[in-house]
This record gives sequence, C-alpha cells and structure tokens, in this order.
Amino acid sequence: MPRQLKILILIIMDTLLLGFSFFAALALRFDYIIPQISMDMLIKNIGIFVGIEILVFVLGRMYHSLWRYASITELVQIILTIAFANAAVVAYVYFTADIFNINLPRSIYVISGIIDIFLVGGVRIAYRVIPAKFRKYQSYKTKKRVLIVGAGDAGAMLTKEINNHTDLNSKVVAFVDDDIRKKGLRINGIPVVGGSQDIPKLVKKYQIDEIVIAIPSAGKTQIQNIVAVCKKTKVKLKILPGIFEIIGGKVKVSQIRDVQIEDLLGREQIKLDTDEIREFLKYKTVMVTGAGGSIGSELCRQIVLYQPSKLILLDIYENSVYDLEHELRSRYEDLNLKVIIGSVRDRDRIDEIIGEYKPDVIFHAAAHKHVPLMEANPNEAIKNNVFGTLNMAQMANKHGVSKFVLISTDKAVNPTNIMGATKRLCEMIVQSIDRTSETEFAAVRFGNVLGSNGSVIPLFKKQIAQGGPVTITHEDIIRYFMSIPEASQLVLQAGAMAKGGEIFILDMGEPVKIVDLARDLIKLSGFEPDIDIAIKVTGLRPGEKLYEELLLDEEGISDTVHDKIFVGKPIFTDYSKILEHLNSLDEAMKNKNVDVKEKMSEIVHTYKVYREV
Repeated sequence: MPRQLKILILIIMDTLLLGFSFFAALALRFDYIIPQISMDMLIKNIGIFVGIEILVFVLGRMYHSLWRYASITELVQIILTIAFANAAVVAYVYFTADIFNINLPRSIYVISGIIDIFLVGGVRIAYRVIPAKFRKYQSYKTKKRVLIVGAGDAGAMLTKEINNHTDLNSKVVAFVDDDIRKKGLRINGIPVVGGSQDIPKLVKKYQIDEIVIAIPSAGKTQIQNIVAVCKKTKVKLKILPGIFEIIGGKVKVSQIRDVQIEDLLGREQIKLDTDEIREFLKYKTVMVTGAGGSIGSELCRQIVLYQPSKLILLDIYENSVYDLEHELRSRYEDLNLKVIIGSVRDRDRIDEIIGEYKPDVIFHAAAHKHVPLMEANPNEAIKNNVFGTLNMAQMANKHGVSKFVLISTDKAVNPTNIMGATKRLCEMIVQSIDRTSETEFAAVRFGNVLGSNGSVIPLFKKQIAQGGPVTITHEDIIRYFMSIPEASQLVLQAGAMAKGGEIFILDMGEPVKIVDLARDLIKLSGFEPDIDIAIKVTGLRPGEKLYEELLLDEEGISDTVHDKIFVGKPIFTDYSKILEHLNSLDEAMKNKNVDVKEKMSEIVHTYKVYREV
C-alpha cells in the first residue's frame, strides 16, 4: 500500500477517534445524561476541535513513525503530542469563548485527552502487536517440535535456551522422564508426558520432529537403552554431552550435538587413581612419539592435566603435530612445550634428542598401523615399528630415562598380518631390554579406538555421506572398541603402575559385530540400512582376522589394583637373542631374495603368514 494512502487512512481514523473521545468525555462528565445545550455546543465546535488536534498531530510528526516497530519511545511521543493537541484546543476555547459562546465543562478536555491516549495510542500499538502475534503464531505452527528426554535441571535449562534462540526455529512440546513421580508435572509450562519406553507412541501423538537426550549424568548403558528406543521412531536424535564435558554446569544450545556411535559403544566413565598418575608425571619431562596421531595427541591432552615440567612432541608428520601444538598452547599458556620433527627410524637423531632433553618418561606411540598397507609394504612396517622401537628403547636406556611405555595392539596376539607381527616383536624388545636396563620398560595392549585415523568409523561416515554402499569385509567379523580418551587415560594409569617388564592389557569390554556397527551408524545418520544405504560385503582383507585376541595362551593374566587393567607375565626376556634376530632381520631386508614375512615368522613364532590363495 502506498505510504500516502496509509497516512490518509490513519488521519481519517484519528479524526473519528478524536471526535468520539469528546462525546465520550461529555457523556462521562454528565453521567451519560447530557444536557441538550452542551450537546449542541459540542456538535457546533467539534470540527474545529478535531481539526486543531489533527494539525498538532501533523506538526508533531505523528504520521512519520514506522508503527510496525513502535516502542516506548513512540508511546511517549503519542502522549506528549496528544497533551499538546488538547492544550491547543483549550487555548482556542480560552481566546474565543466570548466570541463563539463556547461554554463547555473544562473537565471534558482532560477526560478527552485521556481517552485519546488509549484510542489513538492503542491503534498504533495494535498495528505492531497484532501482526507480530500473528507472525509468531504462524511461525509457531512451522517450528520443529522437540521432545526432551530428561525432565531435570539440564532439560529445564535446555528448554529456556531453545525458547531464547528463535533462529533455531524449534519449540519444546513435551518431556519424558523415567521418574514416575514427574509424570503430569510441568517444567517451564511444558508437560512431562511419560517415560522413555513411551517415546515411540509419544512421537506419533505429539508429531515430534526431533528428540534431544538431556541427561548429562547418565551412564553409557542408560544412553544406549534410550537410543535403542529412539531408533524405532526414525526421528532426528540429538544429545547433550556428558556432565564432565559441560563446563561450569551450564547447558547451552551450542552443546547439543547429534548422537554418535561413540555414545553407543562407549562404556561407563572410568575411575582413575589420579594421585598415582600425578605423582608419575608432575614436574617430569615427558616425551610422546607419534604425538600427532590419534592416541599420541590424546595422550598429550591428558598428560598436560598433570602438570609436567616439560612436554616434548615428537613426530615425523609436521601438519598434525602443528595443529596439536596450537591447540595446547592456546589452552595452556604456561605449558612448557617443545615440538620436534624427526623420525624414530633415525637412530642418531633420536640419540641427539633424548640426550639433549633427557625425558623422565617416554610414551612411544609412533608406528605404522594400517594392516592392508603394511601387508603390501612389509619392509616399511619393520623399519618404522621394529627398528624405530629398538632405537627409542636403546636410547632411553643409554640416557637413563626413568620409564618407557610402548603403545601396542591386540593385533600383536597370534598375528596373521605383518603389522601385528611387528608390534609383537616390539613387545619382545621392551620386555627383554627391561631385564638389562635401569629404565622401567612396559607395554600397553588394547584394541580398536573409536574414531582414530584410518579406523572403520570415519570410513563408514565417509561412505554414508557419499550415499553408500557401506563396505564390511565379513558379516561375522567382530572387534573390540574403546574411546580414544579412555584408552589414553588407561595408558597413563598403566604407566604409573609399571615396575618394568609388564604387558598391560586393557579391559576392552564386549566385542562388537562390525555389521551391527554399520547398521547403527546408518540409522544415526537418518537413513535405513539396506533401503537408503546399502551394506556390501567385500571379503576379508590380506592378513585380517574375524576376531582379535588380547592375550597369548602362555602369558596368563593377573589382576591389578585397577579393574580395567590386567597384566600378562613376560614370556620372552633374552635381550641378546633379540639382538641376534634383529641383525638377521636387517640382513634379510637388504636381500631381495629373502621373504621378510617368513623371516618374521621365525622370530615371532605365533605369527602365521597370510598367503593369498
């Protein structure tokens, strides 16, 4: 509508309202029994009165405001302008009363002014409020309908946050909570309508678009059970992080994230003997090799919590360790951090580094770990894993390092691939050198870590993002899984416990079928397995087992003071014999006519060389 037309309509409306207010004021003054003489006098002058007020409105720029955005400022402008308008009418009556014989009660000018404020001001405020309410109502109908699981403090805070963030275009319509005492209650005006087992029917009843799990204190088992119910609904599922991830106890919308496979595979929060770890690391110079890798970087994040005097990051790959350096420096301004680019293969370089910085503790995480790649490049696996570990162990011994912890793998147990065989030989190196050294050498053995570089979960996510298919090597293949933080924490705990010569074995929980993992990940991504995203079986890769083991038969197993850490007894401790084997292995690698895998099997007797049929 043209602006001039809007102004004309508003003037006509104001004219009618101002005229009405005078008659209303007169009626109120005489208690609705108006003398005819007063009525006739008002009718005779009403046009002049209204004309004066409209003129003041124009001069007061009452028709220049954008009333769609009216606020207190505009309301004050209305009151002042109406006051001036009525004053102008009173002035007119005062100076012309004798001329035009105007003899109306003076109170009607006050009463009409009050009525003007309500009528004229009310029209303008309504022009803003009514469309806004209508727009809000319209947007309310189109907002995502959210069901919150957990009618506690976190759920209540989350409701307020969602309501305050209109950009989310969401509204909380109901809560569910397994505490039956809360059913029927209201939180911030939102009803608690049932328990978690009722979620499928409540999703249909309330036309839910999104479910948010808001129980930061919940254990992994509880989360798993809730997610299992929610997966039946095919509704988008999100979650608040655990209580230890929420800083300051405040819940923010930004903390809501999609449910991840880690939430389903993870276990209950582990308990650490932090005093023992602090005594192990505080005021110590700590070196981490392979510091830019998945385990190495998380080890560094955990180590800095225990106030080392210096943390040394050693890695051959500069990009990942560069990112880690910036992360740690930004979070810990006082951290004494040294980043070194170098290879564990370079014996002289390792000698120089350890000799210069004299670390008290070394966590050796540098290794080639990809099974198929190492099967195709066995010499590289041996150079990096075996001789890299030998270099690190011997230089640690030479320079009097107090403790050396090797990061090993379940693939070292009865290996069927060269990567696993090299890691078993690494264990043999540190166990045997421990018998001849003042340095306490130990190894920590665990299975797959969730989300590590090159692991199955990032691969599945990438395949799902590309529309599939998700590839698995065998329908019956199973693996143990552990989160990266959990594995790193237990490595520190095992390191603190080590006295020398142990192979610590971490409790990996229950094994998981990879095909089930693939199906869960597809569902959590909002798709249906075998309908939206296909699952394709490609066959076992060279050197791959259907299942992994954590213990050699002859190692036995003993409990430790920590219920998630076990220790296997040493079964190979002849250091001189290891050195003989390594010398012959080095010669074999130089001879192109020798099969290094066969040579490895002579040293690592449990290694069964994979042969393609």
